[in-house]
Amino acid sequence: MSNSAKKGDLVQVHYVGKFEDGNVFDSSRERKEPIEFQVGAGQMIKGFDAAVEGMTLSESKTITLAPTEAYGESNPENIVSFPKDKLPPEMNPKAGDQLALQGQNGEQIPVVVIEANEEGVVLDANHPMAGKTLVFELELVGINPSTVEGGTLAD
Repeated sequence: MSNSAKKGDLVQVHYVGKFEDGNVFDSSRERKEPIEFQVGAGQMIKGFDAAVEGMTLSESKTITLAPTEAYGESNPENIVSFPKDKLPPEMNPKAGDQLALQGQNGEQIPVVVIEANEEGVVLDANHPMAGKTLVFELELVGINPSTVEGGTLAD
């Protein structure tokens, strides 16, 4: 029986996520709680998911993901201007503020104010990591093999 992660397996992975300059933006190690996900199920960004497939238990590796393998490129269509009269009167947004817009289906869409002036605000609804190359240090700490591909559950 293979000891490597394959599509459908539930895995536990410790990771440290960094920008190219070495600044850490997220770490499961700090939380002392590995992330758990099903390999190939689309629960993780594409490059992270692909990198874990084939890793063996206790294996560590460092990967560098281009934006297309992570959160995508920044899309200029996701940068929108809002006139001041469309904002709640008590709101006084400043550049760098994080706000949430309500989508058509009631979902919350996080946005960042990139400009605020007398006329209104310019909001960026791109994912904060869009357009960024990300570096992850990965360690596979657990594999629960899938029983879908011909395997059976043992008592």
